[in-house]
Amino acid sequence: MAGSGEEKNGGVAAVSGGVEDAYGEDRATEDQPSHAVGRLRRQVYMGCFIFSSTCPWCFNQAQAPFDYTVKIVMPCHFRAFSGHSLLRDPRHNKGLSFTEKERDAHYLRGLLPPIVLYQELQEKRLLQNVRQFEVPLQRYMALMDLQARTLISSDAYTFILLNDPSGLQERNERLFYKLLVDNVEELLPVVYTPTVGEACQKYGSIFRRPQGLYISLKEKGRILEVLRNWPEKSIQVIVVTDGERILGLGDLGCQGMGIPVGKLALYSALGGVRPSACLPITIDVGTNNEVLLKDEFYIGLRQKRATGQEYSELLDEFMSAVRQNYGQKVLVQFEDFANHNAFALLEKYRENHLVFNDDIQGTAAVVLAGLIAALKSVGGSLGDHTFLFFGAGEAGTGIAELVALAISRQSKFSIDEARNKIWLVDSKGLVVRSREGTLQPFKKRYAHEHEPIKDLLGAVKAIRPTALIGSAGVARSFTKEVVEAMSSINKRPIILALSNPTSQSECTAEQAYSWSQGHAIFGSGSPFDPVKYNNKVFVPAQANNAYIFPGFGLGVVIAGAIRVTDDMVLAAAEGLAEQVTLEHIDKGLIYPPFSIIRKISANIAARVAEKAYDLGSFAVSCSSLEFYQHEKQVHIVLLFYVQAWLVISLARKIW
Repeated sequence: MAGSGEEKNGGVAAVSGGVEDAYGEDRATEDQPSHAVGRLRRQVYMGCFIFSSTCPWCFNQAQAPFDYTVKIVMPCHFRAFSGHSLLRDPRHNKGLSFTEKERDAHYLRGLLPPIVLYQELQEKRLLQNVRQFEVPLQRYMALMDLQARTLISSDAYTFILLNDPSGLQERNERLFYKLLVDNVEELLPVVYTPTVGEACQKYGSIFRRPQGLYISLKEKGRILEVLRNWPEKSIQVIVVTDGERILGLGDLGCQGMGIPVGKLALYSALGGVRPSACLPITIDVGTNNEVLLKDEFYIGLRQKRATGQEYSELLDEFMSAVRQNYGQKVLVQFEDFANHNAFALLEKYRENHLVFNDDIQGTAAVVLAGLIAALKSVGGSLGDHTFLFFGAGEAGTGIAELVALAISRQSKFSIDEARNKIWLVDSKGLVVRSREGTLQPFKKRYAHEHEPIKDLLGAVKAIRPTALIGSAGVARSFTKEVVEAMSSINKRPIILALSNPTSQSECTAEQAYSWSQGHAIFGSGSPFDPVKYNNKVFVPAQANNAYIFPGFGLGVVIAGAIRVTDDMVLAAAEGLAEQVTLEHIDKGLIYPPFSIIRKISANIAARVAEKAYDLGSFAVSCSSLEFYQHEKQVHIVLLFYVQAWLVISLARKIW
């Protein structure tokens, strides 16, 4: 190697040579030794940015607004790569972007073609080649393979893309994130919903190499050992699924791994959490999907799904092993568990572990943000309005609970009084008190005094809600009569058709706008094209959880949180809603444009971290509370910190 030493400069390690994690990947978000106020200094090395700091918002000591103690999260640890091994490492490989000096310094001379091709042109060629695939699943395979696969020169993708629909995410991790960040609106549906659903259905057929950990019933009693087999030891975010309810596709068993992989790609691209700190996990307890059990290419356990004590003991062991191996500050995000397990697991572990359920809490936060934003046009506060939910499952009741909490906080109502503003309709009609004997526990709190009503239209006419929120997965249930009834009650009815995929949406954007004569404020779970009505173009808003969870996770990590509370989820929703302007509302948008998602994530992260510190030792460890010294200035400081950190993170991906 061409040198691998380090020189100390003001207490900060400065690289003097070699390819020793010069991008700061391995320790970019770990807690570092605390210092008083210091400098943020940029060093340029190997064409990338290396930042060192003791105080990320102060460029020199004279600029320090106050004496502040921080736990800084910046690069400090280095690992060596050179020559052929460097080209085979997706985390550090730059392909043809290595300069002449870098090729000499790192023994790359002759291992690459002579041309130096900078990343902008690499990205242009890659995007052009990805667009040549007409089948979304081929685009998904091409992109996701760029992140982790071990192949030679990353620029070989020009040939490989056209001859083999694989090889992108697994060859050049930086280029993958650069491409995704710069083209997020175009590529988000490719790396996540809706394409990831098809990828999970066909995961056994397209499987090339593992991208996460598989923990099955075979590993019961050895889960800690399995976790220690993962090569990265410093994990900050885990996304885990048991595959029982993958999107709207049902039980896909072990093939649900595509969901954790996709979610964590967005944690890095949209939230700036370093990829090596993310761990996707699938817990395989079998599947009740007969098609998969008979499929010769199925990659999971060929048995009926375990339940009861056997299932519970495996999850208990998993949560205990995670805490033992990674500590109490690792965020565990439950993803696509069936309703009967999702609520139970969240309630069981939230008091003693750092857990988050995106289907319950993430969906609730993004929908609440849309409602808060919509009221900027409708007028009044949440407590002034009535909300009707069509669907009383995991998503519907999760949203309802967060809306009730927001009403309680805004209007000084008790939580029970706030729930009186919210009504549910399930498969048997309006949820009322006379049905209490047959209702599930999470529905009973919304069972109000009212005569039974069997149909949605009757419920709309009787309850007269401001907002109609659909999450039942019943296609076209928001009929013309229902939308017209909402329009007769409200000058600007709020209609949210949240069910996925598009085929299950309660109504289309065009139907909502035309049936309401252009007055509806519309949002959906699936993307819809802009709609022109009466010479005005409306841009339908998509209530995408990707607005919330990357920034939320980043805020939790930065705060050093040890618990997730409802108030932190509420803070995330408010952080999203405050970025919506009346100009956005006038165009039909109740969410800010996705093109600024990293800025959105930074603001959400700051709000979540601030709320965690407000809650004190209940939400964060005592050592982390040292960070929270100046109550009036903490939001400004945190926002600056998070935005600067995201810039650093993006620079590290772009060089």
